[in-house]
Amino acid sequence: MKAVQVSRFGDPRVLTLADVPEPVPGPGQVAVDVSHAAVGLVDVYIRQGLFKDRDGLPRPPYVPGLEVAGTVRALGDGVTGLAVGERVVALAADGTGGYAPVYVADRARVFSTEGHPIDPALAVAVLPNALMAHVALTRAVHIAPGESVLVHGALGAFGAVFPGIARQLGVSRVVGTVRAGRLAAAAATRLPYDTVVDSALLPEALAGEKFDVVVDPVGGAVRAQSLDLLAPSGRLLLVGNASGDWSGTAGLDGNALWYGNLTVTGFNAGAYLPAHPDAVPPAAAAALAAAAAGLLDIELDTFPLAEAAAAHERLENHTASGRIVLTV
Repeated sequence: MKAVQVSRFGDPRVLTLADVPEPVPGPGQVAVDVSHAAVGLVDVYIRQGLFKDRDGLPRPPYVPGLEVAGTVRALGDGVTGLAVGERVVALAADGTGGYAPVYVADRARVFSTEGHPIDPALAVAVLPNALMAHVALTRAVHIAPGESVLVHGALGAFGAVFPGIARQLGVSRVVGTVRAGRLAAAAATRLPYDTVVDSALLPEALAGEKFDVVVDPVGGAVRAQSLDLLAPSGRLLLVGNASGDWSGTAGLDGNALWYGNLTVTGFNAGAYLPAHPDAVPPAAAAALAAAAAGLLDIELDTFPLAEAAAAHERLENHTASGRIVLTV
Protein backbone atom coordinates (compact mmCIF):
# COMPACT_ATOMS: atom_id res chain seq x y z
CA MET A 1 0.00 0.00 0.00
CA LYS A 2 1.03 3.64 -0.45
CA ALA A 3 1.73 5.43 2.82
CA VAL A 4 3.62 8.51 3.95
CA GLN A 5 7.04 7.61 5.26
CA VAL A 6 9.74 9.54 7.13
CA SER A 7 12.94 8.64 5.28
CA ARG A 8 15.27 10.34 7.77
CA PHE A 9 15.02 12.89 10.58
CA GLY A 10 14.74 16.41 9.17
CA ASP A 11 12.45 19.07 7.72
CA PRO A 12 9.03 18.33 6.14
CA ARG A 13 10.65 17.29 2.86
CA VAL A 14 11.57 13.95 4.44
CA LEU A 15 7.85 13.02 4.28
CA THR A 16 7.31 11.10 1.03
CA LEU A 17 4.89 8.53 -0.35
CA ALA A 18 6.33 5.03 -0.31
CA ASP A 19 5.22 1.44 -0.82
CA VAL A 20 4.99 -0.29 2.56
CA PRO A 21 3.57 -3.66 3.61
CA GLU A 22 -0.09 -3.68 4.60
CA PRO A 23 -0.29 -4.36 8.35
CA VAL A 24 -2.25 -7.33 9.67
CA PRO A 25 -3.75 -7.42 13.19
CA GLY A 26 -2.22 -9.84 15.66
CA PRO A 27 -3.92 -11.21 18.77
CA GLY A 28 -5.71 -8.45 20.67
CA GLN A 29 -5.35 -5.98 17.79
CA VAL A 30 -7.70 -4.22 15.38
CA ALA A 31 -7.04 -3.25 11.74
CA VAL A 32 -8.73 -0.03 10.61
CA ASP A 33 -9.51 1.21 7.10
CA VAL A 34 -8.39 4.80 7.60
CA SER A 35 -10.44 7.73 6.31
CA HIS A 36 -8.72 10.51 8.27
CA ALA A 37 -5.45 10.91 10.19
CA ALA A 38 -4.69 13.76 12.58
CA VAL A 39 -1.45 15.74 12.31
CA GLY A 40 -0.05 16.91 15.64
CA LEU A 41 2.99 18.60 17.08
CA VAL A 42 4.24 15.28 18.41
CA ASP A 43 4.43 14.10 14.78
CA VAL A 44 6.55 17.16 14.01
CA TYR A 45 8.84 16.68 17.01
CA ILE A 46 9.45 13.00 16.24
CA ARG A 47 10.12 13.79 12.56
CA GLN A 48 12.58 16.52 13.52
CA GLY A 49 14.50 14.04 15.67
CA LEU A 50 13.90 15.79 18.99
CA PHE A 51 13.07 12.45 20.61
CA LYS A 52 15.49 10.29 18.62
CA ASP A 53 17.26 9.02 21.73
CA ARG A 54 14.11 8.21 23.68
CA ASP A 55 13.30 4.52 24.01
CA GLY A 56 10.06 3.35 22.45
CA LEU A 57 9.79 6.10 19.84
CA PRO A 58 10.38 5.47 16.13
CA ARG A 59 13.47 5.89 14.02
CA PRO A 60 13.49 6.22 10.21
CA PRO A 61 12.18 4.79 8.05
CA TYR A 62 8.74 4.82 9.66
CA VAL A 63 5.14 5.82 8.90
CA PRO A 64 4.12 8.68 11.24
CA GLY A 65 0.70 9.31 12.71
CA LEU A 66 -0.74 8.89 16.19
CA GLU A 67 -4.52 9.17 15.68
CA VAL A 68 -6.87 7.90 12.97
CA ALA A 69 -10.56 7.63 12.22
CA GLY A 70 -12.13 5.04 9.97
CA THR A 71 -13.93 1.69 10.02
CA VAL A 72 -12.93 -1.69 11.39
CA ARG A 73 -11.27 -3.75 8.66
CA ALA A 74 -10.38 -6.91 10.59
CA LEU A 75 -10.18 -8.19 14.14
CA GLY A 76 -7.28 -10.10 15.63
CA ASP A 77 -7.74 -13.19 17.78
CA GLY A 78 -9.45 -12.52 21.07
CA VAL A 79 -10.87 -9.10 20.17
CA THR A 80 -14.44 -8.52 21.33
CA GLY A 81 -16.83 -5.58 21.46
CA LEU A 82 -16.23 -4.42 17.87
CA ALA A 83 -17.53 -5.50 14.47
CA VAL A 84 -16.11 -5.27 10.97
CA GLY A 85 -17.37 -2.06 9.36
CA GLU A 86 -17.91 -0.27 12.69
CA ARG A 87 -16.86 3.39 12.83
CA VAL A 88 -13.95 3.94 15.21
CA VAL A 89 -11.18 6.23 16.35
CA ALA A 90 -7.83 4.64 17.19
CA LEU A 91 -4.53 5.71 18.75
CA ALA A 92 -1.00 4.36 18.50
CA ALA A 93 1.22 3.59 21.46
CA ASP A 94 4.38 4.78 19.69
CA GLY A 95 3.20 7.60 17.40
CA THR A 96 3.43 5.60 14.17
CA GLY A 97 1.27 4.11 11.44
CA GLY A 98 -1.46 6.69 10.97
CA TYR A 99 -0.54 8.28 7.63
CA ALA A 100 -1.64 5.19 5.72
CA PRO A 101 -4.77 3.53 4.30
CA VAL A 102 -4.63 0.69 6.85
CA TYR A 103 -3.70 1.04 10.51
CA VAL A 104 -3.34 -1.51 13.30
CA ALA A 105 -3.84 -0.67 16.98
CA ASP A 106 -4.25 -2.56 20.23
CA ARG A 107 -7.91 -3.12 21.14
CA ALA A 108 -7.51 -0.97 24.27
CA ARG A 109 -6.67 2.03 22.06
CA VAL A 110 -9.68 1.71 19.74
CA PHE A 111 -13.08 3.10 20.63
CA SER A 112 -16.29 3.10 18.69
CA THR A 113 -18.09 6.18 17.37
CA GLU A 114 -20.86 4.10 15.82
CA GLY A 115 -24.29 5.63 16.41
CA HIS A 116 -22.86 9.07 17.18
CA PRO A 117 -23.46 11.73 14.50
CA ILE A 118 -19.85 12.95 14.50
CA ASP A 119 -18.02 13.64 11.24
CA PRO A 120 -14.91 11.41 11.13
CA ALA A 121 -12.63 14.40 10.44
CA LEU A 122 -13.87 16.11 13.60
CA ALA A 123 -13.79 12.81 15.49
CA VAL A 124 -10.08 12.24 14.87
CA ALA A 125 -9.33 15.93 15.47
CA VAL A 126 -10.94 16.16 18.90
CA LEU A 127 -11.89 12.83 20.48
CA PRO A 128 -8.41 11.51 21.38
CA ASN A 129 -7.40 14.89 22.81
CA ALA A 130 -10.71 15.28 24.64
CA LEU A 131 -10.25 11.83 26.16
CA MET A 132 -6.81 12.89 27.38
CA ALA A 133 -8.14 16.22 28.68
CA HIS A 134 -10.79 14.41 30.70
CA VAL A 135 -8.18 12.15 32.30
CA ALA A 136 -5.88 15.10 32.99
CA LEU A 137 -8.59 17.20 34.63
CA THR A 138 -10.15 14.42 36.68
CA ARG A 139 -7.05 12.47 37.70
CA ALA A 140 -4.07 14.82 37.53
CA VAL A 141 -5.59 18.02 38.99
CA HIS A 142 -8.90 16.68 40.36
CA ILE A 143 -11.05 19.49 39.02
CA ALA A 144 -14.17 20.22 41.07
CA PRO A 145 -17.54 21.74 40.10
CA GLY A 146 -17.59 25.49 40.53
CA GLU A 147 -13.84 25.97 40.00
CA SER A 148 -12.32 28.26 37.38
CA VAL A 149 -9.89 27.34 34.60
CA LEU A 150 -7.42 29.29 32.45
CA VAL A 151 -6.24 27.61 29.23
CA HIS A 152 -3.11 28.80 27.44
CA GLY A 153 -2.98 28.14 23.70
CA ALA A 154 -6.76 28.27 23.78
CA LEU A 155 -7.28 27.41 20.09
CA GLY A 156 -4.44 24.90 19.75
CA ALA A 157 -5.03 21.24 19.03
CA PHE A 158 -4.85 20.22 22.70
CA GLY A 159 -5.85 23.42 24.44
CA ALA A 160 -9.07 23.70 22.41
CA VAL A 161 -10.65 20.60 23.94
CA PHE A 162 -10.21 21.68 27.55
CA PRO A 163 -13.05 24.24 27.79
CA GLY A 164 -15.66 21.75 26.60
CA ILE A 165 -14.51 19.01 28.95
CA ALA A 166 -14.19 21.50 31.82
CA ARG A 167 -17.77 22.70 31.21
CA GLN A 168 -18.92 19.10 31.18
CA LEU A 169 -17.28 18.68 34.60
CA GLY A 170 -19.15 21.66 36.04
CA VAL A 171 -16.59 24.46 36.18
CA SER A 172 -17.94 27.97 36.67
CA ARG A 173 -15.64 29.93 34.36
CA VAL A 174 -13.19 29.18 31.53
CA VAL A 175 -10.82 31.80 30.10
CA GLY A 176 -8.32 31.29 27.30
CA THR A 177 -5.12 32.96 26.16
CA VAL A 178 -3.82 33.17 22.57
CA ARG A 179 -1.19 35.02 20.57
CA ALA A 180 -2.36 38.41 19.25
CA GLY A 181 -2.67 37.00 15.74
CA ARG A 182 -5.32 34.52 16.91
CA LEU A 183 -7.60 37.01 18.67
CA ALA A 184 -9.92 37.39 15.67
CA ALA A 185 -10.30 33.62 15.46
CA ALA A 186 -10.90 33.50 19.21
CA ALA A 187 -13.69 36.05 18.89
CA ALA A 188 -15.42 33.83 16.32
CA THR A 189 -14.87 30.49 18.04
CA ARG A 190 -17.76 28.26 19.06
CA LEU A 191 -15.72 26.82 21.91
CA PRO A 192 -17.27 27.53 25.34
CA TYR A 193 -14.86 30.16 26.65
CA ASP A 194 -16.16 33.07 28.72
CA THR A 195 -13.44 35.22 27.17
CA VAL A 196 -10.08 34.89 25.42
CA VAL A 197 -7.22 37.36 25.96
CA ASP A 198 -3.86 38.19 24.40
CA SER A 199 -1.13 36.12 26.10
CA ALA A 200 1.39 38.91 25.50
CA LEU A 201 -0.66 41.19 27.77
CA LEU A 202 -0.63 38.92 30.80
CA PRO A 203 -1.26 39.47 33.64
CA GLU A 204 -2.84 42.90 33.00
CA ALA A 205 -5.35 41.45 30.52
CA LEU A 206 -6.90 39.43 33.34
CA ALA A 207 -7.43 42.46 35.61
CA GLY A 208 -6.28 40.59 38.69
CA GLU A 209 -8.40 37.48 38.14
CA LYS A 210 -6.96 34.25 39.57
CA PHE A 211 -7.80 30.66 38.64
CA ASP A 212 -8.09 27.34 40.43
CA VAL A 213 -6.49 25.50 37.49
CA VAL A 214 -4.17 26.77 34.73
CA VAL A 215 -3.74 24.42 31.77
CA ASP A 216 -0.46 24.98 29.90
CA PRO A 217 0.24 23.18 26.61
CA VAL A 218 2.48 26.07 25.49
CA GLY A 219 5.45 26.50 27.84
CA GLY A 220 7.99 29.30 27.56
CA ALA A 221 6.97 32.76 28.74
CA VAL A 222 3.37 31.92 29.66
CA ARG A 223 4.55 29.05 31.87
CA ALA A 224 6.82 31.39 33.79
CA GLN A 225 3.86 33.70 34.46
CA SER A 226 1.37 31.03 35.38
CA LEU A 227 2.06 30.68 39.12
CA ASP A 228 1.03 34.32 39.56
CA LEU A 229 -2.30 33.54 37.88
CA LEU A 230 -3.27 30.81 40.35
CA ALA A 231 -5.66 31.26 43.26
CA PRO A 232 -4.59 29.88 46.66
CA SER A 233 -4.34 26.08 46.46
CA GLY A 234 -4.39 26.33 42.66
CA ARG A 235 -2.92 23.76 40.30
CA LEU A 236 -0.76 24.32 37.22
CA LEU A 237 -1.21 21.50 34.70
CA LEU A 238 1.63 21.05 32.20
CA VAL A 239 0.48 19.17 29.10
CA GLY A 240 2.79 20.24 26.27
CA ASN A 241 5.43 22.56 24.92
CA ALA A 242 4.01 24.16 21.77
CA SER A 243 6.30 27.17 22.20
CA GLY A 244 9.26 24.97 21.34
CA ASP A 245 11.22 26.28 24.33
CA TRP A 246 13.03 23.15 25.51
CA SER A 247 15.46 24.98 27.79
CA GLY A 248 13.61 23.98 30.94
CA THR A 249 14.23 27.41 32.47
CA ALA A 250 10.64 28.61 32.81
CA GLY A 251 11.47 30.08 36.22
CA LEU A 252 8.85 28.40 38.43
CA ASP A 253 9.43 29.79 41.91
CA GLY A 254 9.63 27.10 44.58
CA ASN A 255 8.96 29.64 47.33
CA ALA A 256 5.75 30.70 45.59
CA LEU A 257 4.65 27.06 45.53
CA TRP A 258 4.83 26.47 49.26
CA TYR A 259 3.66 29.95 50.20
CA GLY A 260 0.53 29.73 48.03
CA ASN A 261 -0.13 26.01 48.60
CA LEU A 262 0.23 25.60 44.85
CA THR A 263 0.73 22.41 42.86
CA VAL A 264 2.53 21.91 39.54
CA THR A 265 1.85 18.61 37.81
CA GLY A 266 2.62 17.18 34.40
CA PHE A 267 0.36 14.94 32.37
CA ASN A 268 1.76 12.80 29.54
CA ALA A 269 -0.94 10.55 28.11
CA GLY A 270 1.59 8.31 26.39
CA ALA A 271 2.98 7.30 29.77
CA TYR A 272 -0.20 7.56 31.86
CA LEU A 273 -2.82 5.68 29.85
CA PRO A 274 -0.92 2.36 29.45
CA ALA A 275 -0.45 2.27 33.21
CA HIS A 276 -4.08 3.20 33.91
CA PRO A 277 -6.25 1.53 31.24
CA ASP A 278 -9.29 1.83 33.49
CA ALA A 279 -9.26 5.58 32.83
CA VAL A 280 -9.94 5.18 29.11
CA PRO A 281 -13.58 3.95 28.90
CA PRO A 282 -15.15 6.73 31.05
CA ALA A 283 -12.96 9.36 29.38
CA ALA A 284 -13.90 8.11 25.90
CA ALA A 285 -17.59 8.24 26.83
CA ALA A 286 -17.17 11.78 28.15
CA ALA A 287 -15.36 12.84 24.96
CA LEU A 288 -18.14 11.44 22.76
CA ALA A 289 -20.78 13.18 24.86
CA ALA A 290 -18.93 16.50 24.70
CA ALA A 291 -18.58 16.26 20.91
CA ALA A 292 -22.26 15.38 20.49
CA ALA A 293 -23.18 18.39 22.64
CA GLY A 294 -21.19 20.76 20.39
CA LEU A 295 -18.61 21.52 23.07
CA LEU A 296 -15.65 20.53 20.85
CA ASP A 297 -16.45 22.37 17.61
CA ILE A 298 -13.02 23.44 16.42
CA GLU A 299 -11.85 24.63 13.02
CA LEU A 300 -10.27 22.05 10.71
CA ASP A 301 -7.58 22.35 8.04
CA THR A 302 -7.63 19.31 5.74
CA PHE A 303 -4.96 18.04 3.33
CA PRO A 304 -4.86 14.92 1.15
CA LEU A 305 -2.49 12.23 2.38
CA ALA A 306 -0.01 12.95 -0.42
CA GLU A 307 0.39 16.52 0.89
CA ALA A 308 1.52 15.53 4.38
CA ALA A 309 4.70 17.60 3.97
CA ALA A 310 2.63 20.73 3.29
CA ALA A 311 0.50 19.94 6.35
CA HIS A 312 3.63 19.70 8.50
CA GLU A 313 4.91 23.00 7.10
CA ARG A 314 1.62 24.67 8.01
CA LEU A 315 1.83 23.35 11.56
CA GLU A 316 5.50 24.22 11.96
CA ASN A 317 4.97 27.76 10.67
CA HIS A 318 2.01 28.36 13.00
CA THR A 319 -0.21 29.26 10.02
CA ALA A 320 -2.90 26.61 10.52
CA SER A 321 -6.35 28.00 11.27
CA GLY A 322 -7.37 24.89 13.18
CA ARG A 323 -6.52 21.23 13.79
CA ILE A 324 -4.85 19.69 10.74
CA VAL A 325 -6.30 16.43 9.37
CA LEU A 326 -5.17 14.29 6.44
CA THR A 327 -7.80 12.68 4.23
CA VAL A 328 -6.86 9.18 3.09
